[in-house]
Amino acid sequence: MKVVLENLTKIFPSRNKKSNEEVVAVNNFSFEIPDGKLVGLLGPSGCGKSTTLYMICGLQKLSGGKIYFGEDDVTDLPPEHRGVGLVFQNYALYPHMTVKQNILYPLQNLKGADKLSKEEMLSRTEEVARLVQIDGLLDRKPSEMSGGQQQRVAIARALVKMPRVLLLDEPLSNLDARLRLQTREEIRRIQKETGITTVFVTHDQEEAMSISDIIVVMKKGIIQQIDEPQKVYDDPANLFVAKFLGTPPINVFEGEVKEGMLFLGDDPVMRVSSVADQPVWVGIRPEGFILDENGPLHCSLEGVEVMGRDVSVVSEHAASQNPVVRSIISAESHIDTASPVIRYSLKPNKVFLFHKETEERLL
Repeated sequence: MKVVLENLTKIFPSRNKKSNEEVVAVNNFSFEIPDGKLVGLLGPSGCGKSTTLYMICGLQKLSGGKIYFGEDDVTDLPPEHRGVGLVFQNYALYPHMTVKQNILYPLQNLKGADKLSKEEMLSRTEEVARLVQIDGLLDRKPSEMSGGQQQRVAIARALVKMPRVLLLDEPLSNLDARLRLQTREEIRRIQKETGITTVFVTHDQEEAMSISDIIVVMKKGIIQQIDEPQKVYDDPANLFVAKFLGTPPINVFEGEVKEGMLFLGDDPVMRVSSVADQPVWVGIRPEGFILDENGPLHCSLEGVEVMGRDVSVVSEHAASQNPVVRSIISAESHIDTASPVIRYSLKPNKVFLFHKETEERLL
């Protein structure tokens, strides 16, 4: 099911009686979600991603714009008639019901032409339980299950109605790191097996990049960039996107382009002949540093963190906007930890220049 969001806008009234200034949570959001794809809405708290999700499912009324499921205009359709499955952050399971009863519940409320026989309801419940791999837990209560198992029940309950669109609101944020990794892999498997168009809201960029076909990066209700995860990482549209994606985060320097040469402080680090002379923000991914005893970039060596396959080198530079400069290099590289200075050359495809005022990317 293709989902089209056309100039989606949500404005909340002001809570400040003195200023009476309205809050624009989502601002003119337009995007077409392709049929059968998993789209990640990514951004910091307060960027409007959950509000967008709730407008898609009908829990929030639009201040402006249109929503289409396929060719159907569902803008004014109530949630129960949109054919969506919604999974909340806190699972929202009924504690007094068994797993089977929790999954059955949405089917028992179907009426009219959609009403199912008891056999059909049980068959569908068992089918989705197998899909999310909880078919051996149907007689348990939610309190007898782990967080990851409860999340699977919530997903099964959303899927049992065979929704046209599946909506997930930060479904992994209550899980520990190991369970989060396992559950996100399960969500991706389930989405691929069912082929349901899915919207996944998260503030965790690693989560979004690992399971999404497309990510939408948001800031203050405005779309910053839409593309495949790797393309957004490799080709950020602005400084905000560059800083939001990546672990460890991108290193940001205050730089200047003079006569086709990029300077970080006094270090002439690389040629950038296509950029006019100007002060710039410079983003360098941690993997963009090459250990080079004759390299043009000088940093003060602070320490080395061994991570197994790689080594994280912590250093400082006068032009750095981060507290430290963090570079990732091969563990096979030899680093003279007794030296006060470490020198690098840079990988051009891992260095990004941004306008000093607008913070837009300079190509």
